[in-house]
Amino acid sequence: MAKTSASGIVQASTSQLVIIDMQAKLSLAMPPLALQSVVKNIQILLQSASHLALPVLLTEQYPKGLGATLAALTSDLSDVHAIPKMAFSACKEPKFGQKLNRDRSQIILTGMEAHICILQTALDLLSMGKQVFVVEDAIISRSADHHANAVARLRDSGCIITNTESVLFECLGSASHEAFKAIATLIK
Repeated sequence: MAKTSASGIVQASTSQLVIIDMQAKLSLAMPPLALQSVVKNIQILLQSASHLALPVLLTEQYPKGLGATLAALTSDLSDVHAIPKMAFSACKEPKFGQKLNRDRSQIILTGMEAHICILQTALDLLSMGKQVFVVEDAIISRSADHHANAVARLRDSGCIITNTESVLFECLGSASHEAFKAIATLIK
């Protein structure tokens, strides 16, 4: 397993982006304005992932019932295939574990719902020795109270609560990074 950054700074070379259950039917239960913001932030992270050489994992909870990943995200996922799951924690799905990059100790976690699948996945990733960065502005729950409770539990459990821009600028490290201009354009 790769060495975990003790400083709590996301490093592109040791990170992977995980998108949990951003599915069409499930999204209908989410607050529309919050969903719009979360989708935008995940799009930015996805587009930046290609510039930063971050591997991406995507899950879909019970796709037969909850549908496929939102169309707004699929254009940025052309080379990523969704891992279907029934367990709330992605870590309970063997295919997720097989695709989880063992050499990348930092997980950038996004998706829905914060208090169910994000929470359970994060707790399992922590128990596996991963350093988990939960992107607060790229996770969502049906209820603001559930979102707030999940963030508090995640923080108390040892996850690093962060935001889209912090993740990206930590990965860049400097304005001299070759991907700086492309990523800066995405967040404007």
